[in-house]
Amino acid sequence: MAGTSPKPAILTREQVRELDVQAVSKLKVPSIVLMENAGRGTADVMQKLGIEGMVAICCGKGNNAGDGLVVARHLTLRGYHCEVLCWESPEGLRDDAGINRDICRACGIGLHQLSGDEGALQATNYFHVADWIVDALLGTGAQGAPRPPLDAVIRAANASRARRMALDIPSGLDADTGVASSPTFQADHTCTYAAIKPGLLVPAAQVLVGQLHVIDIGIDVHWA
Repeated sequence: MAGTSPKPAILTREQVRELDVQAVSKLKVPSIVLMENAGRGTADVMQKLGIEGMVAICCGKGNNAGDGLVVARHLTLRGYHCEVLCWESPEGLRDDAGINRDICRACGIGLHQLSGDEGALQATNYFHVADWIVDALLGTGAQGAPRPPLDAVIRAANASRARRMALDIPSGLDADTGVASSPTFQADHTCTYAAIKPGLLVPAAQVLVGQLHVIDIGIDVHWA
């Protein structure tokens, strides 16, 4: 007999950081396993929602970019066409994100490095033909308005007719307060990981969050 899933916890960005630390140090779960579960869970959600064309995955730096790379790999393995648009040099990705960069390359997934105004224009061209745009630009730790060229990328994504998926939280939205910067990625769907961030529940943020999906990344917040 199947058990019932516990109600998702609500955790601030600082509590999420501590959860990540405890998952590795206390529960002995490698951080790359958490990233893998997050990205694979997002790919599952997107597949259930339906994918009818190219998926443009916009990566910044750090763990959010790593999540995006995992999504790209799993969707590619399932036969979908993904284009990974990198707004930081892929060579600058470190730790788990760097490992997933190397895995993507080994799997033959191209990583396109874009920068400046020209890069924003190139991104717009990808967005015009995309079925989905995935926001893996800024994670829950980001605060303040997105800086150039990410601001232009977000505006271009918001102007696109493509469906939009945010990873963990829409870029430009404060994870704790729900205050939206100008611009903020306007998601149709948001896959948030392990726990709901308070900012995702603020009424004024709902138009930016879209439908919220909480992804099980293989740890219970109460274990840590």
